[in-house]
Formats: sequence, C-alpha cells, structure tokens
Amino acid sequence: MQIDTTYFFYAALGSVLIGLSKGGLPSTGMLAVPVLSLAISPIHATTLLLPIYIISDVVGVWLYRKNFSSFNVKVLIQGGLFGVFVGWLTASVISEELVTFLIGLIGVLFCLNAWFRKVNDDPPKPPQTLPGIFWGSLAGFTSFISHAGAPPFQVYVLPQKLSKADFAGTATLVFAAINLAKIWPYQDLRPYQWGDLMEAAYLVPFAIAGTFAGAILTKKIPDKLFFLWVQIGLFAISLKLIWSSLGSRIIF
Repeated sequence: MQIDTTYFFYAALGSVLIGLSKGGLPSTGMLAVPVLSLAISPIHATTLLLPIYIISDVVGVWLYRKNFSSFNVKVLIQGGLFGVFVGWLTASVISEELVTFLIGLIGVLFCLNAWFRKVNDDPPKPPQTLPGIFWGSLAGFTSFISHAGAPPFQVYVLPQKLSKADFAGTATLVFAAINLAKIWPYQDLRPYQWGDLMEAAYLVPFAIAGTFAGAILTKKIPDKLFFLWVQIGLFAISLKLIWSSLGSRIIF
C-alpha cells in the first residue's frame, strides 16, 4: 500500500499534539485539526482524530487521576454534554466550508485573547454552577465541531487560578467525558469504516508518546515560552484556514 507521506506527517504531528494536550498542555490539542486540515478536509480530520483523542484520554486520566477540581468536573461535564448534543443537532446544516472557517476563527480569537487580555492580580474566583454549565456548553459545542474546546474551558477555569496539576487534571477528565459523548453522533453523521480505524491505529503510538512527553514538559518547560510558540503556530494555521474557506465561498 502506497503511503501519502505528506498526509502521514500531518496526521502523526496532529496525534503528538493531541498527546501533549492530554499530558498537561491543553492548548496544543487545538492545533491538531487545523494541522491535519492542511492535508485532508476538516470534517474528515475531525472524525479521524476522535479515536486518537479517546485513547490519549485514557493515558491522561491515569496520569492525573489524583489531581482535579471535582466541582468543576461536575458542572463542566453537564454543560459539555449539552454542547455536544447541540453540535449534533446543527451538524447537518453546517457546510464543510463553514466548518473550516469556524475552526480558523476559533483559533484566531483564542490567540488574540491570550495576547491582549489584561493580566491582573485579582484573588482566585470561586467556581460557580451556572457559569460552569454555560462555558462547559460552549466547550462541548466547539469540541464537537473541531476538538477545540480549550478556549471556553480556559475562560471559565483560568480565573480560578488552580494549580498547574489540578488545571491539567480537570481539563483531562472533562474532555475525556466530552469525547466519549461524541462517539455515537460522529458515527451517525459520518460512519466509521474499517480503513478509518486502521488509519487511527497507526497514529496511536504517536499520541501515547505525546501524552507522556506532555506530562514531562508540564513540569520542565517555562509555560510562557512554550505556549507562545504554540499560539504563533495556531494563529498562522488558523489564518490560512480562514483564507481557504473564504476562497471557497462559505455556504451557510
């Protein structure tokens, strides 16, 4: 069987990025679908990468099984499941070009918010039920569209100023539940074929390696430097996706 080396490179890179996110560097996961969308359609990329997310979730949950905010996990999962359901209901009326545009827009807005938001020394905000469900719903919806639930999650959780380990563990548990909830809707919208599962199987080692690497990097690398490079890469790829979708004439 002839292997498309360009496709395999982007798919392997996307899988490593997913692994890094499950290992404690959540923003890296946002790069996976945009990266793979450089080689295949965004919808195919989103579907193909779901098994990789789920397998990485298993490793991530084990790594952070003792570090998480139980209150946040409870309310964010409730909201996240509702967001997945809304994504499922609206998927049939959203075109591939619009999905491409939304993926790019989410990435650009996330980067702009990270670069220009005001840094403050306010005391930690306590978690609250209604805001948690609201932002969890947005996280579930954007995760359904392109596995990009990190921005809404971070808007809600970052002001609480959790420890790095509790932040990573909370993100891992919440998105593990959301990703499991996406299995049936994805199967309903674009049924998995044997070839899809085999493609995903080839990528599993890259994702697992990325998960353990993410856990190590979380402890070793300066956060600001690492996330800056991630954000620059995400911003550039997101702009390209927006340009491509506009060139294809977005269909609403």
